[in-house]
Order: sequence, then C-alpha cells, then structure tokens
Amino acid sequence: MPSDRQAHHLIDNPQQTERLLERLQQHLPFSAVAGPQLAAVIREKLPAFDASRQYEVSKVHYLGDPGGIMCFLHVPELGEEVFVTSITHLTVGPRMPLAREIAAYQKHRVKRMRRVDRSAA
Repeated sequence: MPSDRQAHHLIDNPQQTERLLERLQQHLPFSAVAGPQLAAVIREKLPAFDASRQYEVSKVHYLGDPGGIMCFLHVPELGEEVFVTSITHLTVGPRMPLAREIAAYQKHRVKRMRRVDRSAA
C-alpha cells in the first residue's frame, strides 16, 4: 500500500485505469493514428510511413503507473513487427466507442506527468 507521500505522486487513477483497460480489451482490435513522436520513430524504419492512416491496435497492456497503458500497433508494411507505444501517442477516431474515455485518460496522464516532472526537478 503506498504511503500518503507516494499516493500524491501517482500518475494514473488505478480504478479508472483498470476499468478503461478492461473496456479497451473488449474492443480489440481497434484502429488508431500514430501521433507525431511515434510517427517519427516509425519513419526511421519505414520512411514512407503514412501518419494520417489508421493502423490496428491488437493488444493493450498496463505497465503500471510509470508506463501507463501500452498499445501494440501493427504496421503491415513491416511484416510481423509491432510497435509498443503508450496510448498517449495514439489518436482514435470519434466513432470509436471509447474515444472520450481514451482522450480523458490521455489528457489526465499527460497533465500528471508534467506535474510529477516539475516536482522532481
């Protein structure tokens, strides 16, 4: 059990994250677009990578508070290789049933990460 001091520095809300992860697993596979940072990494292996195209997320996994929700993104041009990336580096379309929940998680996580980074400096 984390102490009050440790709980203050949590990035994710454990209960909300667990619920979102369960719901994401129920909606697999789903489509997502790579964000700019992820697109830059993928372009190192695949210069013609189309960052505007939707790619399939086949698996999600929670790496705990430091890592957050990770997604396995398939880029067919790379064969069996997948990119494992934080859900914060992906965008899902508004028609995805969990789009609002994902956006809320991403916003909360990015905001909390900035706050933790500032307090560590």
